[in-house]
Amino acid sequence: MADTTYTVERTRTINAPAATVYAQIADLHAWRTWSPWENLDENLKREYSGPRMGAGARYAWSGNRKAGEGEMVITDAVEPTSITMSLAFTKPMKSTNELQFTIGEHGATSTVTWTMTGQQTLLTRATALFGGMNKILGKQFTQGLDRLAAVVETD
Repeated sequence: MADTTYTVERTRTINAPAATVYAQIADLHAWRTWSPWENLDENLKREYSGPRMGAGARYAWSGNRKAGEGEMVITDAVEPTSITMSLAFTKPMKSTNELQFTIGEHGATSTVTWTMTGQQTLLTRATALFGGMNKILGKQFTQGLDRLAAVVETD
């Protein structure tokens, strides 16, 4: 029997305290500095609502075919250890996913794990021909975590 969900997960150690890392993830406005998708469309339209950070914060975007259209909403936030989000794409294809960031502090460093879980669709099953969602999105998660580290390690 085939899995009904897929999971993509990447972890990185960052030379910054958990509170500093948490602030960059829980403030959706800060994603512009490190998200691997922010540079896909120079004319990307962004809309923020709700609190600036933490549970209830919302970020919606609309852009070209590469950027697509959708929204993220922080559904749960426990400072400085975890952030859970609902991620919904409306274009170029509809999908709903859950994002989870867990942050563990180890002295002056933090371990950040970025996980996305979504429902298998015909399209996600077709990505198996190219290595699957884990391989395709995993590269972007790694890039995002590297960029997040570059932002917080220079503060």
